[in-house]
Amino acid sequence: MEQDLLSVGIDLGTTTTQVVFSRLKVENTASPASIPRLQIVDKEIIHCGEIHFTPLLSRSTIDAPAVRGLVEAEYHRAGLKPEDLAAGAVIITGETARKENSETVLRTLSGLAGDFVVAAAGSDLESIIAGRGAGTDLLSRERPGRPLANLDIGGGTANAAVFVDGRPEDTTSLDIGGRQVILAGEILAYVAPKTAALAARLNLPLREGGRAAPEDLAALCRRLAEIMAQALGLDDFGPEEDLRLFYTAHPLKRRWEISGLTFSGGVADYIYAPAAAEELCPHGDIGAILGRAVRDCPAFGRVEILKPLETIRATVVGAGANTVEITGSTIAISHPAVLPLKNLPILKLTEEDEGDDYRYFGSRLGGKIGWFREEGRYQDLAVAFRGPQNPSFAQIMRLRDHLLSGLDDYLRTNDLVVVLAGRDLAKSLGHGLINALPGKKIVSLDTVRVENGDYIDIGLPLAGGRVVPVVVKTLLFGSNYRCLDG
Repeated sequence: MEQDLLSVGIDLGTTTTQVVFSRLKVENTASPASIPRLQIVDKEIIHCGEIHFTPLLSRSTIDAPAVRGLVEAEYHRAGLKPEDLAAGAVIITGETARKENSETVLRTLSGLAGDFVVAAAGSDLESIIAGRGAGTDLLSRERPGRPLANLDIGGGTANAAVFVDGRPEDTTSLDIGGRQVILAGEILAYVAPKTAALAARLNLPLREGGRAAPEDLAALCRRLAEIMAQALGLDDFGPEEDLRLFYTAHPLKRRWEISGLTFSGGVADYIYAPAAAEELCPHGDIGAILGRAVRDCPAFGRVEILKPLETIRATVVGAGANTVEITGSTIAISHPAVLPLKNLPILKLTEEDEGDDYRYFGSRLGGKIGWFREEGRYQDLAVAFRGPQNPSFAQIMRLRDHLLSGLDDYLRTNDLVVVLAGRDLAKSLGHGLINALPGKKIVSLDTVRVENGDYIDIGLPLAGGRVVPVVVKTLLFGSNYRCLDG
């Protein structure tokens, strides 16, 4: 049985806001005698909205009614109404996620479709989402064992993710972007504090209210390009303090031998299409100059530059697609009142993270869980992993102890622990966690198929508490999209 669903994606970024509508073909891929398993078998973009400048009331406040208005206008252009939509995603990224009223804006938008994935993406998660949207994860699968990176350069941040065999392995983010310097004609209307500090170190007269000489802007952008290359480990360019100045959160956790690189974000169009950068400042900022500087930077020329599937629309080219699964038989829930849960992001550990003896499982989990930390607190999330095959009780308890070690910092601020095991062990593991964490809210499920970048809803127990419904919401990226309206 096939079914068509309509979905919407909304990307509220530092510089631009975009809306994309998609049609999803959903099919039950389970055998007739099995529990239904719905999967997306085809997808196409039916309306690519205009790229709007994100409405702001000030540098620290988003104009929520104006954002809603432009989204509603895209609905009208697409000939759709919110009630036509079955799914969707709202992603708020970059400096916009740090605005004073970002949560208010998300609540304002979440009523425009059905079950939205609503997330203010931190810099690590944003890096991964952009890399998946650019298709860098797929390219890395075609090059086994060869690390590929995506550098998403937007208006406020440059977010990098390293992928190996399709898996996100490392991330970093820099406060570098096209709108970090804004011009009013030849006058500098705004220079971001970190950028102003770098300009001063370079003895460049780039101050708000002053004249923006083209040669000074070019010199600034050359140094910014070198700093981005340095952050990826492509070369060493002078003062380490310049690089440290621009980190949004943390550097890459290790020095990778990157074999290939994709670029996404608004600045990427000026890297891949030189003709697009002929005008000095087409948008009243340094985006075009920065793109030209990246293209001409010798360090980037030392690796293979690959063309992404998406550039400016990399972060979200589709929306949440619902795959309903039923999990039961071996589940553990600390108390029925814990459920339902909505919009939990997935942190999935790889087989390499687990290893044969799970010796490094806790440290790997502890390293990756930082992707979900913002302003001293973690997002509630679900930790997914395969788990050992036919484990003994002693093995399950050792796995529990490794989980607790990896979750140590998370548990200081969060009361909810959700684990998703790929193998049949959730009941014993869950009760072990309940005993070890009295007072915490524990949900342990197995045989739920998820990936990094997914979100899940977990519904109220059914069939006398023996099973629970799980909705896996997958952010749809551009790997197999066909755009119908150009």
